[in-house]
Amino acid sequence: MTHSTALLTDHYELTMLQAALADGTAQRRSVFELFARRLPDGRRYGVVAGVNRLLDALERFRFDEQTIAFLADRGVVDQATRDWLAEYRFSGDISGYADGEIFFPGSPVLVVESSFAEAVLLETVFLSILNHDSAVASAASRMTWWAGGRPCIEMGSRRTHEEAAVGAALAAYISGFSATSNLEAARRFGIPSTGTAAHAFTLLHDREEDAFRSQVDALGKGTTLLVDTYDVANAVRTAIELTGPELGAVRLDSGDLPSLAGQVREQLDSLGAAKTRIIVTSDLDEYQIAALAPAPVDGYGVGTSLVTGSGYPTCGFVYKLVAREDASGELVPVAKKSPDKISIGGRKWALRRRTAAGVAEVELIGVGEQPVDDGDDRVLLKPLVEAGKIVGRTTPEESQAHHQKVRDELPRSASQLSRGEPAIPTDYIGDYTSRNPFLPRSHT
Repeated sequence: MTHSTALLTDHYELTMLQAALADGTAQRRSVFELFARRLPDGRRYGVVAGVNRLLDALERFRFDEQTIAFLADRGVVDQATRDWLAEYRFSGDISGYADGEIFFPGSPVLVVESSFAEAVLLETVFLSILNHDSAVASAASRMTWWAGGRPCIEMGSRRTHEEAAVGAALAAYISGFSATSNLEAARRFGIPSTGTAAHAFTLLHDREEDAFRSQVDALGKGTTLLVDTYDVANAVRTAIELTGPELGAVRLDSGDLPSLAGQVREQLDSLGAAKTRIIVTSDLDEYQIAALAPAPVDGYGVGTSLVTGSGYPTCGFVYKLVAREDASGELVPVAKKSPDKISIGGRKWALRRRTAAGVAEVELIGVGEQPVDDGDDRVLLKPLVEAGKIVGRTTPEESQAHHQKVRDELPRSASQLSRGEPAIPTDYIGDYTSRNPFLPRSHT
Protein backbone atom coordinates (compact mmCIF):
# COMPACT_ATOMS: atom_id res chain seq x y z
CA MET A 1 0.00 0.00 0.00
CA THR A 2 1.28 3.47 -0.92
CA HIS A 3 0.82 5.85 1.97
CA SER A 4 -0.24 9.43 1.38
CA THR A 5 2.22 12.15 2.36
CA ALA A 6 -0.47 14.85 2.47
CA LEU A 7 -0.56 15.09 6.27
CA LEU A 8 3.21 15.51 6.61
CA THR A 9 2.40 19.17 6.88
CA ASP A 10 1.44 21.92 9.28
CA HIS A 11 -2.14 22.76 10.23
CA TYR A 12 -1.89 26.34 9.02
CA GLU A 13 -1.12 25.32 5.42
CA LEU A 14 -4.72 24.09 5.19
CA THR A 15 -6.28 27.02 7.01
CA MET A 16 -4.49 29.42 4.66
CA LEU A 17 -5.87 27.40 1.78
CA GLN A 18 -9.42 27.64 3.15
CA ALA A 19 -9.20 31.41 3.49
CA ALA A 20 -7.65 31.84 0.02
CA LEU A 21 -10.32 29.67 -1.58
CA ALA A 22 -12.99 31.79 0.09
CA ASP A 23 -11.55 35.18 -0.89
CA GLY A 24 -10.64 34.25 -4.46
CA THR A 25 -6.84 34.48 -4.21
CA ALA A 26 -6.14 30.73 -4.15
CA GLN A 27 -5.70 30.52 -7.91
CA ARG A 28 -3.30 33.44 -8.21
CA ARG A 29 -0.19 32.43 -10.12
CA SER A 30 2.64 32.27 -7.58
CA VAL A 31 6.34 31.55 -7.27
CA PHE A 32 7.75 30.03 -4.08
CA GLU A 33 11.47 29.56 -3.52
CA LEU A 34 13.35 27.39 -1.06
CA PHE A 35 16.71 28.79 0.05
CA ALA A 36 19.04 29.33 3.01
CA ARG A 37 19.78 32.86 4.18
CA ARG A 38 23.16 31.83 5.57
CA LEU A 39 25.41 28.83 6.12
CA PRO A 40 26.11 27.41 9.59
CA ASP A 41 29.17 28.82 11.34
CA GLY A 42 32.33 27.26 10.00
CA ARG A 43 30.75 25.91 6.82
CA ARG A 44 32.11 27.15 3.49
CA TYR A 45 29.44 25.45 1.36
CA GLY A 46 26.34 23.28 1.62
CA VAL A 47 25.25 20.18 -0.29
CA VAL A 48 21.76 19.56 -1.63
CA ALA A 49 20.26 16.14 -0.91
CA GLY A 50 16.71 14.84 -0.68
CA VAL A 51 15.50 16.00 -4.10
CA ASN A 52 14.61 12.52 -5.26
CA ARG A 53 12.92 11.75 -1.95
CA LEU A 54 11.02 15.03 -2.32
CA LEU A 55 9.78 13.98 -5.76
CA ASP A 56 8.64 10.65 -4.33
CA ALA A 57 6.75 12.51 -1.60
CA LEU A 58 5.14 14.82 -4.17
CA GLU A 59 3.94 11.83 -6.17
CA ARG A 60 2.15 10.51 -3.07
CA PHE A 61 0.79 13.89 -1.96
CA ARG A 62 -2.89 12.94 -2.25
CA PHE A 63 -5.83 13.59 0.05
CA ASP A 64 -7.44 10.15 0.00
CA GLU A 65 -10.67 9.18 1.75
CA GLN A 66 -8.99 8.43 5.07
CA THR A 67 -7.13 11.74 5.02
CA ILE A 68 -10.27 13.71 4.18
CA ALA A 69 -12.18 11.87 6.92
CA PHE A 70 -9.50 12.83 9.45
CA LEU A 71 -9.72 16.50 8.44
CA ALA A 72 -13.52 16.39 8.76
CA ASP A 73 -13.39 14.65 12.14
CA ARG A 74 -10.97 17.23 13.54
CA GLY A 75 -12.73 20.16 11.92
CA VAL A 76 -9.48 21.38 10.40
CA VAL A 77 -11.11 22.86 7.28
CA ASP A 78 -14.62 23.27 5.93
CA GLN A 79 -16.49 21.10 3.43
CA ALA A 80 -15.65 23.28 0.42
CA THR A 81 -11.94 23.03 1.19
CA ARG A 82 -12.15 19.28 1.74
CA ASP A 83 -13.86 18.91 -1.64
CA TRP A 84 -11.02 20.87 -3.26
CA LEU A 85 -8.38 18.79 -1.48
CA ALA A 86 -9.97 15.53 -2.60
CA GLU A 87 -9.14 16.50 -6.19
CA TYR A 88 -5.66 17.86 -5.43
CA ARG A 89 -2.95 17.10 -7.96
CA PHE A 90 0.05 19.35 -8.33
CA SER A 91 -0.06 20.65 -11.91
CA GLY A 92 2.67 23.29 -11.84
CA ASP A 93 6.40 23.43 -12.55
CA ILE A 94 9.32 22.86 -10.21
CA SER A 95 12.98 23.48 -10.98
CA GLY A 96 15.85 23.09 -8.59
CA TYR A 97 19.40 22.15 -7.77
CA ALA A 98 20.09 18.45 -8.30
CA ASP A 99 20.99 16.01 -5.55
CA GLY A 100 24.69 16.44 -4.89
CA GLU A 101 24.82 20.07 -6.04
CA ILE A 102 26.62 22.68 -3.94
CA PHE A 103 24.62 25.61 -2.54
CA PHE A 104 25.44 28.95 -0.91
CA PRO A 105 23.48 31.66 0.94
CA GLY A 106 20.62 32.79 -1.28
CA SER A 107 20.88 29.91 -3.74
CA PRO A 108 17.37 29.20 -5.13
CA VAL A 109 17.62 25.50 -4.32
CA LEU A 110 13.98 24.92 -5.33
CA VAL A 111 11.63 27.10 -7.40
CA VAL A 112 7.93 26.15 -7.35
CA GLU A 113 5.61 27.80 -9.88
CA SER A 114 1.87 27.16 -9.75
CA SER A 115 -1.26 28.53 -8.16
CA PHE A 116 -0.92 29.68 -4.56
CA ALA A 117 -3.25 26.89 -3.47
CA GLU A 118 -1.19 24.12 -5.04
CA ALA A 119 2.19 25.41 -3.91
CA VAL A 120 1.49 26.50 -0.33
CA LEU A 121 0.50 22.99 0.72
CA LEU A 122 3.96 21.64 -0.15
CA GLU A 123 5.98 23.92 2.13
CA THR A 124 6.32 21.71 5.19
CA VAL A 125 7.04 18.38 3.55
CA PHE A 126 9.56 19.93 1.15
CA LEU A 127 11.38 21.72 3.99
CA SER A 128 11.29 18.64 6.19
CA ILE A 129 13.03 16.49 3.59
CA LEU A 130 15.55 18.97 2.23
CA ASN A 131 16.54 20.46 5.60
CA HIS A 132 17.34 17.04 7.02
CA ASP A 133 18.95 15.35 4.04
CA SER A 134 21.00 18.39 3.01
CA ALA A 135 22.30 18.83 6.56
CA VAL A 136 23.57 15.25 6.53
CA ALA A 137 25.00 15.59 3.02
CA SER A 138 26.78 18.82 3.95
CA ALA A 139 28.47 17.16 6.92
CA ALA A 140 29.24 14.02 4.90
CA SER A 141 30.94 16.02 2.17
CA ARG A 142 33.35 17.58 4.67
CA MET A 143 34.10 14.11 6.00
CA THR A 144 34.79 12.52 2.62
CA TRP A 145 36.89 15.53 1.57
CA TRP A 146 39.16 15.08 4.58
CA ALA A 147 39.13 11.30 4.24
CA GLY A 148 41.16 11.89 1.09
CA GLY A 149 39.90 8.93 -0.88
CA ARG A 150 39.79 6.51 2.03
CA PRO A 151 36.31 4.93 2.15
CA CYS A 152 33.72 6.13 4.66
CA ILE A 153 30.87 3.93 5.87
CA GLU A 154 27.59 5.37 7.21
CA MET A 155 26.57 3.62 10.43
CA GLY A 156 24.35 6.05 12.32
CA SER A 157 20.95 4.36 12.20
CA ARG A 158 20.73 3.80 15.95
CA ARG A 159 21.35 7.50 16.61
CA THR A 160 18.31 8.93 14.85
CA HIS A 161 14.66 8.26 13.96
CA GLU A 162 14.24 5.07 11.96
CA GLU A 163 12.99 6.84 8.83
CA ALA A 164 15.51 9.66 9.17
CA ALA A 165 18.19 6.96 9.22
CA VAL A 166 17.15 5.81 5.76
CA GLY A 167 17.29 9.33 4.33
CA ALA A 168 20.62 9.95 6.07
CA ALA A 169 22.17 6.87 4.51
CA LEU A 170 21.25 8.08 1.03
CA ALA A 171 22.40 11.64 1.75
CA ALA A 172 25.77 10.35 2.95
CA TYR A 173 26.15 8.18 -0.14
CA ILE A 174 25.46 11.19 -2.38
CA SER A 175 28.33 13.01 -0.66
CA GLY A 176 30.78 10.21 -1.26
CA PHE A 177 30.26 7.60 1.45
CA SER A 178 30.89 4.16 0.01
CA ALA A 179 28.32 2.11 1.93
CA THR A 180 25.77 2.04 4.74
CA SER A 181 24.96 -0.32 7.57
CA ASN A 182 21.22 0.31 7.02
CA LEU A 183 19.57 -2.50 5.09
CA GLU A 184 16.36 -0.59 4.39
CA ALA A 185 18.37 2.14 2.69
CA ALA A 186 20.13 -0.54 0.66
CA ARG A 187 16.78 -2.04 -0.34
CA ARG A 188 15.11 1.23 -1.31
CA PHE A 189 17.98 2.93 -3.06
CA GLY A 190 20.28 0.12 -4.14
CA ILE A 191 23.31 1.54 -2.35
CA PRO A 192 25.92 -0.91 -0.97
CA SER A 193 25.52 -2.20 2.58
CA THR A 194 28.12 -3.68 4.88
CA GLY A 195 28.67 -4.92 8.43
CA THR A 196 30.31 -7.72 10.42
CA ALA A 197 30.08 -7.92 14.22
CA ALA A 198 29.80 -5.86 17.40
CA HIS A 199 31.43 -6.26 20.81
CA ALA A 200 28.43 -8.31 21.92
CA PHE A 201 29.49 -11.12 19.59
CA THR A 202 32.91 -11.33 21.22
CA LEU A 203 31.39 -11.17 24.71
CA LEU A 204 29.00 -13.98 23.82
CA HIS A 205 31.86 -16.45 23.48
CA ASP A 206 34.03 -17.97 26.19
CA ARG A 207 37.19 -16.75 24.49
CA GLU A 208 37.94 -13.99 22.00
CA GLU A 209 39.60 -16.60 19.81
CA ASP A 210 36.33 -18.55 19.63
CA ALA A 211 34.44 -15.46 18.49
CA PHE A 212 37.01 -14.69 15.81
CA ARG A 213 37.03 -18.27 14.56
CA SER A 214 33.24 -18.32 14.37
CA GLN A 215 33.14 -15.08 12.40
CA VAL A 216 35.85 -16.17 9.99
CA ASP A 217 34.13 -19.54 9.47
CA ALA A 218 30.86 -17.74 8.68
CA LEU A 219 32.14 -14.78 6.66
CA GLY A 220 35.55 -15.81 5.37
CA LYS A 221 39.05 -14.51 5.94
CA GLY A 222 38.23 -11.27 4.15
CA THR A 223 36.04 -10.18 7.06
CA THR A 224 36.77 -7.36 9.50
CA LEU A 225 37.51 -8.38 13.10
CA LEU A 226 36.78 -6.01 15.98
CA VAL A 227 39.96 -6.07 18.08
CA ASP A 228 39.41 -3.69 21.00
CA THR A 229 37.04 -5.64 23.26
CA TYR A 230 39.86 -6.64 25.64
CA ASP A 231 43.52 -6.12 24.71
CA VAL A 232 44.23 -4.83 21.21
CA ALA A 233 47.70 -6.30 20.75
CA ASN A 234 46.59 -9.76 21.90
CA ALA A 235 43.50 -9.57 19.67
CA VAL A 236 45.52 -8.65 16.59
CA ARG A 237 47.95 -11.50 17.26
CA THR A 238 45.08 -13.96 17.69
CA ALA A 239 43.37 -12.72 14.53
CA ILE A 240 46.43 -13.23 12.35
CA GLU A 241 47.18 -16.63 13.90
CA LEU A 242 43.69 -17.70 12.80
CA THR A 243 43.65 -16.19 9.32
CA GLY A 244 47.22 -15.59 8.26
CA PRO A 245 47.88 -12.62 5.98
CA GLU A 246 44.48 -13.00 4.28
CA LEU A 247 42.54 -11.17 7.01
CA GLY A 248 40.59 -8.36 5.36
CA ALA A 249 40.67 -5.78 8.14
CA VAL A 250 40.71 -5.05 11.84
CA ARG A 251 38.45 -2.44 13.43
CA LEU A 252 39.35 -0.04 16.24
CA ASP A 253 36.43 1.50 18.12
CA SER A 254 38.05 3.16 21.12
CA GLY A 255 41.22 4.67 22.53
CA ASP A 256 43.74 7.13 21.13
CA LEU A 257 43.01 6.26 17.53
CA PRO A 258 45.98 7.98 15.80
CA SER A 259 48.63 6.36 17.99
CA LEU A 260 46.76 3.06 18.28
CA ALA A 261 46.42 2.81 14.50
CA GLY A 262 50.18 3.28 14.18
CA GLN A 263 50.89 0.54 16.71
CA VAL A 264 48.46 -1.87 15.04
CA ARG A 265 49.94 -1.15 11.61
CA GLU A 266 53.41 -1.97 12.88
CA GLN A 267 52.15 -5.15 14.49
CA LEU A 268 50.25 -6.29 11.40
CA ASP A 269 53.27 -5.67 9.19
CA SER A 270 55.54 -7.56 11.59
CA LEU A 271 53.13 -10.52 11.45
CA GLY A 272 53.20 -10.56 7.66
CA ALA A 273 49.71 -9.06 7.28
CA ALA A 274 50.76 -5.99 5.31
CA LYS A 275 47.54 -6.08 3.25
CA THR A 276 45.20 -6.24 6.24
CA ARG A 277 43.43 -2.88 6.48
CA ILE A 278 42.68 -0.81 9.57
CA ILE A 279 39.15 0.59 9.96
CA VAL A 280 38.41 3.11 12.72
CA THR A 281 35.07 4.07 14.24
CA SER A 282 34.18 5.64 17.65
CA ASP A 283 32.03 8.79 17.26
CA LEU A 284 34.08 10.27 14.43
CA ASP A 285 33.39 13.65 12.85
CA GLU A 286 35.16 15.66 10.14
CA TYR A 287 37.61 17.15 12.64
CA GLN A 288 38.72 13.73 13.90
CA ILE A 289 38.93 12.42 10.35
CA ALA A 290 41.17 15.35 9.45
CA ALA A 291 43.33 14.63 12.51
CA LEU A 292 43.62 10.99 11.42
CA ALA A 293 44.85 11.92 7.93
CA PRO A 294 48.55 11.20 8.75
CA ALA A 295 47.70 7.92 10.52
CA PRO A 296 47.85 4.53 8.75
CA VAL A 297 44.06 4.27 8.58
CA ASP A 298 42.32 2.67 5.59
CA GLY A 299 38.69 3.56 6.23
CA TYR A 300 36.23 5.23 8.58
CA GLY A 301 32.88 4.28 10.05
CA VAL A 302 30.81 7.33 11.02
CA GLY A 303 27.57 7.42 12.98
CA THR A 304 26.21 9.99 15.42
CA SER A 305 27.96 13.07 14.05
CA LEU A 306 26.95 12.25 10.49
CA VAL A 307 23.22 11.68 10.99
CA THR A 308 22.91 14.80 13.16
CA GLY A 309 24.62 17.05 10.61
CA SER A 310 27.79 17.27 12.72
CA GLY A 311 26.28 19.85 15.03
CA TYR A 312 23.88 21.39 12.52
CA PRO A 313 20.88 19.05 12.02
CA THR A 314 19.12 21.52 9.71
CA CYS A 315 20.26 23.75 6.86
CA GLY A 316 17.95 26.59 7.83
CA PHE A 317 16.12 26.36 4.52
CA VAL A 318 12.98 28.47 4.23
CA TYR A 319 10.17 28.35 1.65
CA LYS A 320 8.97 31.82 0.71
CA LEU A 321 6.53 33.40 -1.69
CA VAL A 322 8.69 35.67 -3.89
CA ALA A 323 6.27 36.58 -6.69
CA ARG A 324 2.53 36.46 -7.28
CA GLU A 325 -0.03 37.55 -9.81
CA ASP A 326 -1.61 40.94 -9.20
CA ALA A 327 -5.10 42.15 -10.10
CA SER A 328 -3.99 42.95 -13.66
CA GLY A 329 -2.52 39.49 -14.22
CA GLU A 330 1.12 40.59 -13.96
CA LEU A 331 3.65 38.66 -11.87
CA VAL A 332 5.03 41.05 -9.26
CA PRO A 333 7.79 40.54 -6.65
CA VAL A 334 6.84 40.17 -2.99
CA ALA A 335 9.05 39.66 0.06
CA LYS A 336 9.39 40.00 3.82
CA LYS A 337 11.08 43.02 5.39
CA SER A 338 11.39 41.50 8.87
CA PRO A 339 14.78 42.22 10.49
CA ASP A 340 17.21 39.28 10.06
CA LYS A 341 14.60 37.44 7.98
CA ILE A 342 14.56 39.59 4.89
CA SER A 343 14.04 37.93 1.52
CA ILE A 344 14.48 39.13 -2.04
CA GLY A 345 11.36 39.40 -4.15
CA GLY A 346 11.20 38.16 -7.74
CA ARG A 347 11.68 34.86 -9.50
CA LYS A 348 15.33 33.73 -9.56
CA TRP A 349 17.65 31.93 -11.95
CA ALA A 350 21.17 30.83 -11.03
CA LEU A 351 24.55 30.21 -12.63
CA ARG A 352 27.81 29.08 -11.07
CA ARG A 353 30.32 31.50 -12.55
CA ARG A 354 33.67 29.80 -13.16
CA THR A 355 37.10 30.90 -14.25
CA ALA A 356 38.57 29.75 -17.55
CA ALA A 357 40.26 27.00 -15.53
CA GLY A 358 36.88 25.77 -14.29
CA VAL A 359 37.17 27.03 -10.69
CA ALA A 360 33.96 28.38 -9.15
CA GLU A 361 34.17 32.07 -8.27
CA VAL A 362 30.61 33.44 -7.87
CA GLU A 363 27.06 32.18 -7.28
CA LEU A 364 25.33 34.41 -9.82
CA ILE A 365 21.60 34.90 -9.29
CA GLY A 366 19.40 36.73 -11.75
CA VAL A 367 16.31 38.35 -10.26
CA GLY A 368 13.42 38.54 -12.71
CA GLU A 369 15.67 37.58 -15.60
CA GLN A 370 18.19 34.89 -16.44
CA PRO A 371 21.88 35.76 -16.03
CA VAL A 372 23.96 35.43 -19.18
CA ASP A 373 26.54 32.66 -19.41
CA ASP A 374 29.92 34.21 -20.22
CA GLY A 375 31.18 30.90 -21.61
CA ASP A 376 32.57 29.20 -18.52
CA ASP A 377 29.42 29.17 -16.36
CA ARG A 378 27.20 26.29 -15.31
CA VAL A 379 23.40 26.44 -15.11
CA LEU A 380 22.23 25.31 -11.67
CA LEU A 381 18.44 25.02 -11.89
CA LYS A 382 17.25 21.81 -13.55
CA PRO A 383 13.66 20.89 -14.51
CA LEU A 384 12.21 18.59 -11.85
CA VAL A 385 8.47 18.80 -12.55
CA GLU A 386 6.81 20.09 -15.73
CA ALA A 387 3.04 20.67 -15.78
CA GLY A 388 2.71 18.25 -12.86
CA LYS A 389 4.81 15.50 -14.45
CA ILE A 390 7.99 14.46 -12.68
CA VAL A 391 10.93 14.70 -15.08
CA GLY A 392 14.01 15.23 -12.90
CA ARG A 393 14.79 12.02 -11.05
CA THR A 394 18.39 10.85 -10.82
CA THR A 395 19.97 7.67 -9.47
CA PRO A 396 22.11 7.64 -6.31
CA GLU A 397 25.14 6.85 -8.45
CA GLU A 398 24.46 9.83 -10.73
CA SER A 399 24.02 12.09 -7.71
CA GLN A 400 27.27 10.89 -6.14
CA ALA A 401 29.19 11.44 -9.38
CA HIS A 402 27.63 14.89 -9.75
CA HIS A 403 28.66 15.87 -6.24
CA GLN A 404 32.25 14.81 -6.82
CA LYS A 405 32.36 16.82 -10.04
CA VAL A 406 30.92 20.04 -8.59
CA ARG A 407 32.93 19.82 -5.38
CA ASP A 408 36.07 19.61 -7.48
CA GLU A 409 35.11 23.00 -8.95
CA LEU A 410 35.37 24.74 -5.59
CA PRO A 411 38.46 26.69 -4.58
CA ARG A 412 40.70 24.80 -2.20
CA SER A 413 39.68 27.08 0.66
CA ALA A 414 36.28 25.37 0.66
CA SER A 415 37.80 22.43 2.56
CA GLN A 416 38.81 24.54 5.56
CA LEU A 417 37.22 23.55 8.87
CA SER A 418 37.81 26.88 10.58
CA ARG A 419 35.26 29.69 10.65
CA GLY A 420 35.15 31.89 7.60
CA GLU A 421 33.13 33.20 4.71
CA PRO A 422 31.41 30.96 2.12
CA ALA A 423 33.84 29.58 -0.44
CA ILE A 424 32.40 31.92 -3.09
CA PRO A 425 30.18 35.01 -2.78
CA THR A 426 26.56 35.27 -3.92
CA ASP A 427 25.86 38.12 -6.35
CA TYR A 428 22.45 39.28 -7.58
CA ILE A 429 22.01 40.83 -11.01
CA GLY A 430 19.12 42.22 -13.05
CA ASP A 431 17.16 45.40 -13.49
CA TYR A 432 15.86 45.27 -9.96
CA THR A 433 17.68 47.81 -7.79
CA SER A 434 15.15 50.53 -8.49
CA ARG A 435 11.99 48.46 -8.62
CA ASN A 436 12.68 45.84 -5.95
CA PRO A 437 12.29 47.41 -2.49
CA PHE A 438 13.12 44.07 -0.83
CA LEU A 439 16.77 43.90 -1.85
CA PRO A 440 19.14 43.93 1.15
CA ARG A 441 20.97 47.25 1.38
CA SER A 442 24.37 45.53 1.07
CA HIS A 443 23.53 44.50 -2.49
CA THR A 444 22.31 47.87 -3.80
